[in-house]
Amino acid sequence: MGGQATVVGAAGFVGSRLALRLAADGWDVYAPAKGDPELFERDLGTVFYCAGLTADYDSRPFDTVEAHASLIARLIQADRFERLVYCSSTRLYDGQRKAEAHEAEALVFDPADPRRVYDLSKALGENLTLARSGGRGAVARLSNVYDWAEGAPGFLSEWLIAARGTREEVYRAAAAERALLDAARVATAIRQSGAEVVTGAPADLPPALADRYLALKATGQL
Repeated sequence: MGGQATVVGAAGFVGSRLALRLAADGWDVYAPAKGDPELFERDLGTVFYCAGLTADYDSRPFDTVEAHASLIARLIQADRFERLVYCSSTRLYDGQRKAEAHEAEALVFDPADPRRVYDLSKALGENLTLARSGGRGAVARLSNVYDWAEGAPGFLSEWLIAARGTREEVYRAAAAERALLDAARVATAIRQSGAEVVTGAPADLPPALADRYLALKATGQL
């Protein structure tokens, strides 16, 4: 196909691999660094928007909104692209609370749940792409993204890499993933009962807990 392509978020897991593939297929790839002012000043051709946060979105809510919605809003306002492909996530279906969901169904979000900042900001990015790009936008909801390369991030990548090793390595990787899924299910059940849940990495948990305590106290819930 070829042509001019711009990959926003080319330093990330998806963006870096997409940029390499596009270049191999004959595209002239522009991969702007974070904060590059040329992103709003030059012709971009087809934009593949891959910027976003994954594992640390809960501890960085404002960075999450910036990456998922604010930056794409400014890019659409600058209007220097021919086509726009916004990389979203099937995580947006979490609110459906059922085993299967169709992509055409209306999405369901709980705006009072602090962890829904990922879903809500991604949904806003989708809306801007589909409704404010003059018919030039499309959305791709990615799921189960992985790479076989050593050191590739993400539980699925780690599990598949471990699967090439010993039986013990495979078991540990599977057990770690099961623990994550169990923790997520327990957190969802607790929230549905009306209680608050704060999660995060060990280093991020104390400030996240303090922030949530202050937010609840400020609204008279404590």
